[in-house]
Amino acid sequence: MLFTLDLSAARQRAVVAALAALHIAIIIASNYLVQLPITLFGLHTTWAAFSFPLVYVATDLTARLLGAGTARRVVRWVMLPALVLSYAISVLFHDGAFAGWAALSGFNLFVFRIALGSFIAYAVGQMLDILVFSRLRATLAGSRHWWLAPSVSSVFGNLVDSVLFFSIAFYASSDPFMAAHWVEIALVDYAVKLAMAVLGVLPLYGLLLAGLQRWLARSAVQAVAA
Repeated sequence: MLFTLDLSAARQRAVVAALAALHIAIIIASNYLVQLPITLFGLHTTWAAFSFPLVYVATDLTARLLGAGTARRVVRWVMLPALVLSYAISVLFHDGAFAGWAALSGFNLFVFRIALGSFIAYAVGQMLDILVFSRLRATLAGSRHWWLAPSVSSVFGNLVDSVLFFSIAFYASSDPFMAAHWVEIALVDYAVKLAMAVLGVLPLYGLLLAGLQRWLARSAVQAVAA
């Protein structure tokens, strides 16, 4: 069903602010976790592959429930704060250990490339995700195949995000491990994101969609009655 809530301006601002805070938290966590490599079935990846797909759940739910315009507004609110905060947090906790406040006094090019790559990849990947999701959602209006729009949009959004992020952050990196393995890590990262989408993100999306539709619709009715 093509279902979009019509909230008051004040309530929509509050929702956008909450969603922006959620996005920023996931991005900061992912930019920290991408510094921590792991081996998965003999292949190199990072812990960020398991955290960042949650951004797409939040974005697609926003586009479905509040419209593509609101979803784009969330992305615009998030980009610059996420860039600054990701850099600061990643410098303070470089390689998983607290480096002390003095670490902020110098410029860390390695961490800045991660934050910049995240900024560009997030902006482009999220806007593409919203575009593909919205087009498919409109095409499939009335269909029971609710999972098609978030599935296809995540495939394209995550692909663009992975390519942009890893190439900007780690091509010819000062970190020898990431410089040598960034292509492999990017490919495994993308594969893990797709697996996460099928096994975890889509079921989570479905549960959250059903719950949020009931909660927001009930809230809207109570607001009108009041």
